[in-house]
Amino acid sequence: MPTVSTERKALILVLLAAAQFVVVLDASIVNVALPSIGRDLTLNQDSLSWVVNSYVLVFGGFLLLGGRIADLLGRKRIFIVGLLLFCVASLLGGLSQSEGQLIAARVVQGLGAALLSPAALAILTTTFAEGAERNKALGVWGAVAGSGGAVGVLMGGILTQSLGWEWVLFVNVPITAIAAIGAFRVLSESRDESASSFDVFGAITITAGLSLLVYTIVDANNSGWGSTKTVSLFIVSFVLIAAFIAIERVWKQPLLPFRIFRNRTLTGANLTGVFVAMSLFSMFFFVSLYMQQVLGYSALKAGLAYLPLAGGIIVSAGFASVLTTRIGFKPVLAGGMVLVAAGLFWFSHVSPDGSFTGDILFPSLLAALGLGFAFVPLTIASVSGVEPDDAGLASGLINTSQQVGGALGLAILVAVSNSRFGNVTGTPPERLTESFQSAFLVGAGLAVTGAVLSLVLISSRDSKDHRDAAQGGVLAPVVT
Repeated sequence: MPTVSTERKALILVLLAAAQFVVVLDASIVNVALPSIGRDLTLNQDSLSWVVNSYVLVFGGFLLLGGRIADLLGRKRIFIVGLLLFCVASLLGGLSQSEGQLIAARVVQGLGAALLSPAALAILTTTFAEGAERNKALGVWGAVAGSGGAVGVLMGGILTQSLGWEWVLFVNVPITAIAAIGAFRVLSESRDESASSFDVFGAITITAGLSLLVYTIVDANNSGWGSTKTVSLFIVSFVLIAAFIAIERVWKQPLLPFRIFRNRTLTGANLTGVFVAMSLFSMFFFVSLYMQQVLGYSALKAGLAYLPLAGGIIVSAGFASVLTTRIGFKPVLAGGMVLVAAGLFWFSHVSPDGSFTGDILFPSLLAALGLGFAFVPLTIASVSGVEPDDAGLASGLINTSQQVGGALGLAILVAVSNSRFGNVTGTPPERLTESFQSAFLVGAGLAVTGAVLSLVLISSRDSKDHRDAAQGGVLAPVVT
């Protein structure tokens, strides 16, 4: 791979971070606009949920395929294709006049995100040398990705209230268009040159299996976790995933070479990533509901209340990249998850007549510190020691872990919250508060589980070797 100048690397990092920001932003920005969308397009509650779920479903289902396609067909090419799909879908979504048009646009947005997100992380991984340089780049990446959810709520409130719900989609158009032009000019092409064929059957089974799994998790609270529909769909999704595994074991050039899981740190990072996402998604969701349904905040005020959280993640992610270089990714990740758990535990003590300072600000800052400290070393660990040819695959894997984890965590905690709401008495704000308290407490437990998994599953030797390499400027040997 040709040497890339420092100035060009800076441009590449800005470009990739901007693209990832849009992807994460879009997962949350639409939430604030849902009431306005419902009124304008006359959508019921179930239809509104699919405005969000259709994006999550396709994004989560196609990530692994998107990452491998980027490796095979070219990461620059797939990154630009993903940006253009996202751009066109955002424009059409803002122009939608019916439920079908809007949901179809969100599906295409999810597909674009599933192509561009793993391609972007793969480009970052192959552009920046493993060690201090990549840690700094991933610190920026982590700050952008981690704060995107909070900024999305803020921007959603401002745009919906001032310009209309359409602008939560239109705002993506100039960003993705400029990013596509920039990508064409500054990125170099890279791919897995050893691949000569494409695993069609593997692609079909894993994409169908993951999509169905995410759909079943998302729909479980409506259909019932023990219902015939839910159980049947889980069985079908697991059969499809099992078929994928069987195909991969015999296929000459598989979509997912299982040799990659011999990297203990990559495997541990992906399992830990499930619990990071479970904590992250639940916090944004329930804090938003608490502010608006209990404290009576407007959409705009709720969005502004997220500013300290977003700012805290940006600052802590920068510190996390430096700290990872000094002591390794394993202790930073475990410490971050403990801080996330502490922030969620603090949130579990919210009250019906709570204040911004005591019930929102301070626990938000603690959770923000933890999220920055968790997200950056997690991403570093997930691509540490990965061969360049597998960069897109590794990127798709960690993104898939987080999407499945986010969907599963939200479904579980909504079920916990609904169950608690139905079992307590009092005024509606009191019952809602108690239900949110239960969800936050279980979320804290999930974060603690993630901390334990990171300590048990991620290799201490890999972490130390990475630290030594980052400090010495020499690549550490890959330990599998």
